[in-house]
Amino acid sequence: MLRRHNVSRLAERRWRRRVPHRYCRPIPGDRIQIDVCKIAPGLYHYVAVDDCTRYRVLGLFPRRNGIHTIAFLERVVEEMPFPIQRVQTDRGREFFALSVQHWLKHSAIKFRPIRPASPHLNGKVERSHQTDLAEFYATADLKAPDLAEQLDLWQHAYNWDRPHSSLGGKTPIDRVCELTEQTPLHEEVDALYDPDQEPIRHAEYGLDIALRKLKRCL
Repeated sequence: MLRRHNVSRLAERRWRRRVPHRYCRPIPGDRIQIDVCKIAPGLYHYVAVDDCTRYRVLGLFPRRNGIHTIAFLERVVEEMPFPIQRVQTDRGREFFALSVQHWLKHSAIKFRPIRPASPHLNGKVERSHQTDLAEFYATADLKAPDLAEQLDLWQHAYNWDRPHSSLGGKTPIDRVCELTEQTPLHEEVDALYDPDQEPIRHAEYGLDIALRKLKRCL
């Protein structure tokens, strides 16, 4: 039909696959991604993933609130084999509780929430949820009295025995050991923390941005 009327065929539109931009923080503890996943009624799965090494800390709690968030953060600080400089979360209310933000300030940890509707910014912890659901909870008895202990064993296997393609076939603890020389000490991290540069954040993104701009003008 086009040839009969001497009309050129439209040029084909070539679809180019967009190459995802991947990033990785340079040293352990530079940024810890934290999120919560509901497994069942009264069963909430907390996860903290180091952006650099993929080293994880897991926890189970009956609710997602400020009290349990602080309890989990205390566990993260205790079990991560390096000092934590900042934590990155979504806009969940359990992370924005005043008690949680004051605890972070007291612990010299920066709070970096992501903007709404952008789970890709927390991609490593989102992928961690999928791994736990497929490889742990798919076969676990959620009513077992020792479920928390089973999760601890799974956490140890993930950090010490499970190789990762993103780490070149190494385990998270292997990567931690490789970067020991570049990892700062707790005293160095504490010395660089300035509490005056860490205002209290608001869970509502628009209000949070407006307050931050207002404080810059004062």
